[in-house]
Amino acid sequence: MIRFSQSIATGSILALLAIVPCPASAATQSQPARSWSGTKCIRYTAAWSQTIARGGTKGLGLDFLRRHDAFLASGCTGPHNVCPRSPEELKLANDMVVLAMNAGTASTFPPFGCGR
Repeated sequence: MIRFSQSIATGSILALLAIVPCPASAATQSQPARSWSGTKCIRYTAAWSQTIARGGTKGLGLDFLRRHDAFLASGCTGPHNVCPRSPEELKLANDMVVLAMNAGTASTFPPFGCGR
């Protein structure tokens, strides 16, 4: 008898799930798929914001910050011309490369590079 009741209850739940749409899947379907480069940029931008919030900008030059801001504003597709010159800039650049790699990007994703 107990098996019969459990079977009816399980069948009722399954029937209800088949009729009622799942809000999570509906929300997921209505949002456009994000590209991998967009996802990487979001992760990198979050890591940058957190790092700056923790360590501040002391020792970071205006040119370094402007170029990095331009990279972020481009959706992380702009030139890789953020050249670390001070010890603080070099440390931050190295930290960001590690954080970017931990977030699943290649080490070439961050915008750090100096012209010849």
